[in-house]
Amino acid sequence: MEQTKYRYRLSRILVVRKTNFHLFGEKVKFASVLLTALLLASCVKDTLYDTPHSDKVAVTISLTGLSADDNYVLDMDGKVADITGSPFTNPDLLNPGTHSMVIYNRAEGFTFNGRMARVNAPDGKSCADGASVIPLPGYLKTVSQEITVTADDTLRVSPVPQQRVRDLQLELEVTQGRPELIQSVTATLSGIAGIFDMEKGQTIGEPTSTVFSFTREGSKLTADAHLLGTMGAVQTLVLDIVFTDGGRTQHTEVDLTEALANFYGDMITVYRITGTLETLVGMEEGKGKITGRETVEGGDASAEM
Repeated sequence: MEQTKYRYRLSRILVVRKTNFHLFGEKVKFASVLLTALLLASCVKDTLYDTPHSDKVAVTISLTGLSADDNYVLDMDGKVADITGSPFTNPDLLNPGTHSMVIYNRAEGFTFNGRMARVNAPDGKSCADGASVIPLPGYLKTVSQEITVTADDTLRVSPVPQQRVRDLQLELEVTQGRPELIQSVTATLSGIAGIFDMEKGQTIGEPTSTVFSFTREGSKLTADAHLLGTMGAVQTLVLDIVFTDGGRTQHTEVDLTEALANFYGDMITVYRITGTLETLVGMEEGKGKITGRETVEGGDASAEM
């Protein structure tokens, strides 16, 4: 409509110039030049109005408390970029609509494949389903959400990554036998998770296991592990104890299924399991037992087993 209007005005101007040129002389010439300049100015305005502009949108992300050592990554629709600070602007402009966003930190002891995070196997190897995993991976933190962008606007989001790895502390008091004769205690905890789906925000895959050692101080044995969580119907702790007197050994198994039932909770607090351990008194090899087990979450809540 604007272009048609301008053509109509131009036609009128030409008619005026042609009809009245000899009547008004130089004054008409001046008026003609002035009107032509105004007409050109109108044409420039029309050109700017018709120029197409991009509808793509910038997305800016703010992470509270981000430090240079956190090593966070942005996965936007499967395209990955390192987050170098906060706020951080996605390098690519997005088309209006819904987009899938995952943010995570490259925690030590994990191998990342797309939106899957796998706890490494011992010796730094990437684990396969069901393989044993390292007992102390780093603290994986992730957040996944869909964002909706609107044309001609900058979208600002403030996602909060959640910790996906929790501390497990085991504390056993030796109440029978001679704890000073204990040379080593090797523990195998089975029925735990080894893979985390960062997009769905949940553990997946087959149950795996981890191996770690207890340390002794007096009659107390303690051990620590970092777990994504439990996996499978049963969680079992196996203790293989070696004594200093003649290489005597003890093999003890305990079902921790009930004790770990509430492991998924406040992942930033320590999950503690305490109990008593009876070791063999004689020289024979055999089985001891763990009794009086108790779970303590974050040092506050407890549940008798």
